[in-house]
Amino acid sequence: MFSIRSPLVRFLLLAIVLVGLYGLVHVNYDAASEFISNGSKKLDPYRRPVSYQPGEPKPVNACFAVLARNRDWRSLRESMKQMEDRFNHRFNYPYVFLNDEPFSEEFKNMTRSMTNAEVHYGQIPKEHWSYPQWIDQDKARERRKAMSDANVMYGGNESYRHMCRFESGLFFQHPLMQQFDFYWRLEPGIQYLCDINYDPFLYMKERKIKYGWTIGIFELMNTVPTLWDSVKKFMKTHPELIPQHNSLWWVTRDNGTSYNGCHFWSNFEIADLSFYRGEAYSKFFDFLDHEGGFFYERWGDAPVHSIAAAMFLQKEEVHWFNDIGYLHPGWQHCPSGDAWLKNRCTCDPKDTDKTITNAGWGKCSHEWEKLPDTPVQFRKALVD
Repeated sequence: MFSIRSPLVRFLLLAIVLVGLYGLVHVNYDAASEFISNGSKKLDPYRRPVSYQPGEPKPVNACFAVLARNRDWRSLRESMKQMEDRFNHRFNYPYVFLNDEPFSEEFKNMTRSMTNAEVHYGQIPKEHWSYPQWIDQDKARERRKAMSDANVMYGGNESYRHMCRFESGLFFQHPLMQQFDFYWRLEPGIQYLCDINYDPFLYMKERKIKYGWTIGIFELMNTVPTLWDSVKKFMKTHPELIPQHNSLWWVTRDNGTSYNGCHFWSNFEIADLSFYRGEAYSKFFDFLDHEGGFFYERWGDAPVHSIAAAMFLQKEEVHWFNDIGYLHPGWQHCPSGDAWLKNRCTCDPKDTDKTITNAGWGKCSHEWEKLPDTPVQFRKALVD
C-alpha cells in the first residue's frame, strides 16, 4: 500500500492536478474557433489568451503594411520594437514593407532582425508612384509652388502627393498585399503606449467591423479646398452606392453642404481589405483620382479613407480602439481608467499637449461617440 505521505505519491498527485489545470486554462485556436462557431455574441477581447507561432495558420489572414524608404530603417526598428513588445511577440503577424525603390540589404537586415514573424519586401510599380496620364504636370507644378508660398503643410512636396495617392487607393493592389484580408498600418517613429493583450484583427473579423481607428482629428482645410465638392459630385453620380444607413453625419452637419474636417488619422488604421477592394470604394477612389486633387491640391489619404468610411459604412462597422495607446510624432491617444492600469500604459491621459483626444483638435474623436446608432434591424456588424 502506498501512503499519501509518500514523496512519490505526492509527486504523482501534483502532476495530475497540473495536467488538469493546463487542460482547463489552455485555449488554442481550434478551441477558440469552436467557441465562435457555437454562436456566442458576447466575446470579451481582453480574456482571449490566444497566441500564434511564426508561420502557423492564424484565424485572420492579416499583416502589418509599412511604406518606407531605405533611410527609415532606424526609426522603423523603434516602431517594430514597440509593436513586438506590446503585441506581436505573442501573435506573430507578418510584415509587408513597400518602397518606390528597391530595398537595400541593410534595410532588410535591420528590420528582419526585429521580429520572429515572416517579413516581405516589395517595390511599388512605377505606375502607382507617378503621374496618371490625365494630370497636367505643369499645372501640378504651379499649384505646388502656390501652396508652398502659402505655407501649406507639405504644400511644395511632390513625393508626398505620390504617397497620399498610393495610400489612398493603390497600396492594397500591390501583389504582396493580395494574399491578405486585413491590414494594420505601421509607420516609422511611432510608439505604442499600452500592452495590446488581444487580437484586434480577430476582434474585427468576429464582429464584421470594416475599419478601426484610434485618433480622430480635424483636417487642415487648406490642403483639401475642393475635396468635398468632388465628393458631392460623386454622390450625385453614384447614388446607388450610398447606403441609407451610413455615418456621414460625422463629416458633415449641414445636410451635406460642407465638410467639417473630421477624419481618422490614418497613420494608425486597421481595415478589412474587402472594404477597399469593393465596388463602392474602388469607384470612389477612381473618381477622385480623375478629379486631380491629389496633385493640384494636397488631398491626403486620411480624409479620403475617412469620408469613404463615413459614406459607405454604418457606425457599428467602424470601431474606435479607445483602449490602444498610440503616439505619432505630434499627437497621441492615451486610454484612461481601468484600461490604462491593466494594459501597463506609460502615457499621461491628462497631458493635453500630447493627448489629442483630450484637446481641442481631438474633438472629432468624441463627436464619433455622438453619432446616432444604426437601427438594430438594419445593422451589419455585431455589437457587444
